[in-house]
Amino acid sequence: MSEGSGNTRSIGEDHVDTWSRHQEEMALLRTRMGKVQHKIAVISGKGGVGKTLVTVNLAMALAARGRSGKVGVLDADIHGPCVPKMLGLKGSRLEVGPPGVFPVFGPLNIKVVSMDFLLPTEDSPVIWRGPLKMGAIRQFLSEIVWGDLEYLLIDLPPGTGDEALSVLQLLPEMDGVVIVTIPSEVSEEVVKKAVNFARKMGAPVIGIIENMSGLICPYCGERIDVFSSGGGEKIAEEMEVPLLGAIPLDPHISRDSDAGVPFIVERRDSPAAKAFETIVEEIESFVEKRDKR
Repeated sequence: MSEGSGNTRSIGEDHVDTWSRHQEEMALLRTRMGKVQHKIAVISGKGGVGKTLVTVNLAMALAARGRSGKVGVLDADIHGPCVPKMLGLKGSRLEVGPPGVFPVFGPLNIKVVSMDFLLPTEDSPVIWRGPLKMGAIRQFLSEIVWGDLEYLLIDLPPGTGDEALSVLQLLPEMDGVVIVTIPSEVSEEVVKKAVNFARKMGAPVIGIIENMSGLICPYCGERIDVFSSGGGEKIAEEMEVPLLGAIPLDPHISRDSDAGVPFIVERRDSPAAKAFETIVEEIESFVEKRDKR
C-alpha cells in the first residue's frame, strides 16, 4: 500500500484481524458446544436412503423419552435442507437477539436449525463452494444459542464431502456417527466408504441402521422384501460395527413426513415406530458406556 492513500491497511494487519476473528469464533463454538452432552452425526454413503427421515424420527424418539427441550437437530445439508418440512416448520425463521441467534422450536420442543430458515423463498438455491459451506456450518455451531442439550443430531448430506468433513473437524469430541443404508448391494458398497471415512476422521461408528427393511403387509402381517434382505446385517459384520436396527417400510412414514407430522409420535404402535425405539435404546447405551470411560 502506498503512503498517503488515506485509511489504508497492510495485508499483514488484515490477516491478523481475520485470524483474531476466527479464534474468537472457535472459542465461542467451544463454549456453545460445551453445553451439549452428546453430539451425533447421521450420515449415508449415498442419497435416497431416507437419512433425514431417520434423523428426524430419532430426534423425536429421544425427545419423547423425557427430554423435551433437550434435543436439537442441525440440518447441515446446505443445498437440500429437508428437516423443516418433516417437522412442520416450513416458513419459520431464526430469531436474533442477545446473546446470539435462537433455533426454531419444533414438536416436543426440539430445537432446529436449518439453512431453509435463511432462504428468501422456498425455491431459492444455495450456490456455494466449500469454504462458504464450512463457514455456514461453523456459524451454526458457534452463533446459535443451543443452550443445554442432552443430544444434538447433525443431519449431513450424502457422501463424504465438505459438510461431513467440516462437522467432524469442528467437533473432534463427537460421540460418534450413525450410518443409514437400505438393503441393496449398491448401498452396501458405499456404506463401507462411510464407515472408513468416520474411522479416518477419528469418529466412533455407533452403528448402522437399515432403513426400508422390507414391507409389512397391512392385511396379513407377512414381511415382503421389496429390495434384497440382510444387507445391513451383512455390512455390519464385514465392517465389524453394530447393526442398531432395521426399519420396515411403512407408507405412513412418507405421508406423515410430507405433512410435517412426526411419525414416531402418531404411530407409536407400528413396527417402524418400535424399531426407532429400539435403535434409540442402542444409541443411549452406546453413549452411556462412552461416558463411563
